[in-house]
Amino acid sequence: MAYGQISSTLLISMGVPPAAASAGVHTAETFTTAVSGISHVAHRNVDWKLFFRLAIPGVIGGVLGAYVLTRIDATIAKPIVLTYLTALGLYLFYRGIMHRHTERRPRVVSSLGLLGGFLDAAGGGGWGGIVTSNLLVQGSNPRKTIGTVNTAEFFLTVTISATFLATLGWAAFTTATAGLLIGGVIAAPFGAFIAKRVNPDTLLTFVGALLTATSLYGLYRALS
Repeated sequence: MAYGQISSTLLISMGVPPAAASAGVHTAETFTTAVSGISHVAHRNVDWKLFFRLAIPGVIGGVLGAYVLTRIDATIAKPIVLTYLTALGLYLFYRGIMHRHTERRPRVVSSLGLLGGFLDAAGGGGWGGIVTSNLLVQGSNPRKTIGTVNTAEFFLTVTISATFLATLGWAAFTTATAGLLIGGVIAAPFGAFIAKRVNPDTLLTFVGALLTATSLYGLYRALS
């Protein structure tokens, strides 16, 4: 969670164009999410019914978002999305600390996957932040939510990377892609291990804090 958001924010701050930053990050994520997905499956962190309800509309939204980003400037929508994510992060942090996470099956899934896929591609990241946080707010189990969203993200990133390759060509992929790929692949298995063993309330608190911190930083960069 927040890999794409953090990486894209840093690349853009270093002068990489938004479309190229998103293309590079999603190419790296193709490998990191493969490792992450395999790890979550091995640790039995995946809810397969939820997976299919997320993955298919997510892929459709990702293709649309990648196409839109190559045609228009997405910087106008970015502060709005980041403000929304900051508010969600604070809410999740509060619920985790107060132990008010009541588990129940989420109802809004397919439309959430479509929106998450679109914003992930158009904004250079945010699938985990948007989809995971909203599912947790609906009462979904933190461990299963993180595992399922991360596994579904592999198919999303493959589709988005292919769309960028078809529209921008190889010139969009910078040398930073290799660094993101290596670091992400090394770190990914640890996330699945932690998600399986950490208490749900603690995990929810951590997710809320991480989402709030990364979104506030991204908002600061977008407005400065």
